[in-house]
Amino acid sequence: MFRRERSIPLQGSAAALCNNLSVLQLPVRSLTHFGVVHGPNAQLLSAAPEGVPLAQRQLHAKEGAGVSPPLITQVHWCVLPFRVLLVLTSHRGIQMYESDGSVMVYWHALDSGDASPVQGVFARGIASSDHFICVGTWSGRVLVFDIPAKGPNIVLSEELAGHPTSVTDIASKPAQEKDGMADIVTADDSGLLCIWRSGPEFKLLTRIPGFGAPCASVHLWQGIIAAGYGNGQVRLYEASTGVLHVQINAHARAICALDLAPEVGKLLSAAEDTFVHIWKLSRSPESGCIEVEHCHGECVPDTQVCGARFCDPSGSSFAVTGYDLAEILRFSSV
Repeated sequence: MFRRERSIPLQGSAAALCNNLSVLQLPVRSLTHFGVVHGPNAQLLSAAPEGVPLAQRQLHAKEGAGVSPPLITQVHWCVLPFRVLLVLTSHRGIQMYESDGSVMVYWHALDSGDASPVQGVFARGIASSDHFICVGTWSGRVLVFDIPAKGPNIVLSEELAGHPTSVTDIASKPAQEKDGMADIVTADDSGLLCIWRSGPEFKLLTRIPGFGAPCASVHLWQGIIAAGYGNGQVRLYEASTGVLHVQINAHARAICALDLAPEVGKLLSAAEDTFVHIWKLSRSPESGCIEVEHCHGECVPDTQVCGARFCDPSGSSFAVTGYDLAEILRFSSV
């Protein structure tokens, strides 16, 4: 069971974007950072364990040529082996900051040269693997940046071409999992999933075709791919083969966010039907098949949920954002 805790006030509401919440836990300082997007701004908040807000910072999308300020599409903390960077994507480019948002260390402008006049240009979908940060784009390409141990000498090392439509989300396996196999999954508006092995040259291992619904959010854990779709389904695939193991009719409306608590294999799903569900994933010792157990369902009434994340790796607390909701809702296990 989970109970509602003290919420964290926002200066504005969260934009109606999928995956519109990022969480970074700092156990050493007993702090949790939250990042939320609204229009051309990203709001960063730090909170103590009891939910007391301690600091706030506003980041703005870097402006290029154009009259209107560019809209931010996502904010996400990337935990690399040697540093933590905050990555912000927009309709103009990709901005990378030190973890507290104090210093911008890199800016990559999007090239709209190959976009049609009616096509929007944007970056969306952020994940890190080893010393690489991957960012998806409107064209379906995934940009791979090589990150140094310190300093701003970040290099665009590769562009991955695997998607025919805009990338929606990217996931990497937790850092503690080292099996040398699939460690990056990318998803797009058609529902197609591409599974990659990272390295000096990324290798496309498997493609999982879509079925007519966009994949809004994807996660990777112990060889299992969890994908949430626009028809409310959560599907669990074998990462090494792309075989579908489990299909859950989890929600009545489109899923807007998934998250995984890596220490315990809990999966969180949130959707436009106002519900947040928590599932327990495991493998059968006998058959090796993926098994799912429903643990908890939480209704956030009269709210268009747009982001939801666990606040710790054990899945004992989670946070939720909603469109036109000027606070981050927090829940913890009883």
